[in-house]
Amino acid sequence: MTLQKTLNSSFELKGKGLHTGLEIHIKFHPADANHGIRIKRVDLDGQPDIPALADYVTSTVRGTILKRGKMQIGTVEHAMSALFAHEIDNCLIEVDAPEFPILDGSAKPFYDAIASVGIKELEKTEKDIYIVRRKIEYSDAESGAKIMILPDSEFSIDVYVDYNSSVVVPQYASLETLADFEKIADARTFVFVREIEPLLSMNLIKGGDLENAIVIYDQEMPQEELFKLADLMDHPKVNVDELGIIGTELKYNNELARHKMLDVIGDLALIGKQIQGKVIAKYPGHKINTALAKHIRRELKKQEIQAPIYDETVPPILDTVAVREKLPHRWPIQLVDKIIDIRRRTIVGVKNITANETIFMGHFPDEPIMPGVLLVEAMAQTGGLLVLSQLENAEQYSTYFLKIDNVKFRQKVVPGDTVIFQVSLLDEIRRGVATMRGYAFVGGKITTEAEFMAQIVKKK
Repeated sequence: MTLQKTLNSSFELKGKGLHTGLEIHIKFHPADANHGIRIKRVDLDGQPDIPALADYVTSTVRGTILKRGKMQIGTVEHAMSALFAHEIDNCLIEVDAPEFPILDGSAKPFYDAIASVGIKELEKTEKDIYIVRRKIEYSDAESGAKIMILPDSEFSIDVYVDYNSSVVVPQYASLETLADFEKIADARTFVFVREIEPLLSMNLIKGGDLENAIVIYDQEMPQEELFKLADLMDHPKVNVDELGIIGTELKYNNELARHKMLDVIGDLALIGKQIQGKVIAKYPGHKINTALAKHIRRELKKQEIQAPIYDETVPPILDTVAVREKLPHRWPIQLVDKIIDIRRRTIVGVKNITANETIFMGHFPDEPIMPGVLLVEAMAQTGGLLVLSQLENAEQYSTYFLKIDNVKFRQKVVPGDTVIFQVSLLDEIRRGVATMRGYAFVGGKITTEAEFMAQIVKKK
């Protein structure tokens, strides 16, 4: 079982805000299971906080801004990418300004600080991972930007950028696994000189300088205009004799693509879950990145839990014969055909619904529908197998219903359906009593859900 993670201890960073120019203090704290990543503005009355989720994205001009009520917080993408890379699920971030500090313009200070305090697994709490089941794609015809996410065995990402510039050539970057994130963590944000005055007129990049951004001079301008820009940004004047990178050099020949990759990761982290899938981005930007994240969030809200993956080519953990050896149920009431996954707190079972089920002789001959009570019974049998898997001498025990709560039936189950049952313990087994929550899925959608309590009794 993959457990949720948080920081081992707190840490603090401070630096200038890219857009506000303010001196900013930011603190990262451990948080309990299922807390998620939340951001608190300690400089505001009442210290309001906001979940780091795409639902709250309100602006994506030169950074990602979250807003709820009167509280907003910007430039969150670099820190979010570092948290995502370390697979942090729960963290409280305290900040005393309307944006995160830009630091050196990369994700490295955040990434290194997390590594320095360490990561703690939260016992008994399973990580919720967003598993990509089908291709999802967003595109912008005007800019040519496109981002898609495909099914894969783990998280990976490819990025391609082209700024039609005489100074920076088209660039490509690839990350095959989050374990290699350190190789891209230090890629810095960038700006073209021709963009500076329009951005300043929008009250942005007041804290930008040659220490926290790559400045690209790719269109000739009179020296007087360059001096004027330096004055507007309160920076020393620099004589620029030729096109190129001002004041520094690229760390990598594809540093711009690597940085855009950081931004994509940070924006997609606003899904609120780790991602299992491959991201391919062409000309990405915060707008299209967060559009994809918002789409996924909407899909997640429609169905609060993802259906387990069922690959019929993989041998089951327990086949029908093994299930009969552990459960007392027999035809026609054995309602679990096989078990395909067992973890410490969760089990996944399968039931194939056929037209030959005897129940359809009366329920109903002309419109066969699997009775809801039998779907709940099948969940209970699956849960019983989970409980018995944790007992020594399990063959000496049986499980019995004590209570059923919060039952919901969302759609019919009919002959031809394959039902996937996922049942999880809600708490530790105490005094021979287990509380569980179960879901039944058909075609990736929830058909039935219920909470139930079972008692473990030794056979006479």
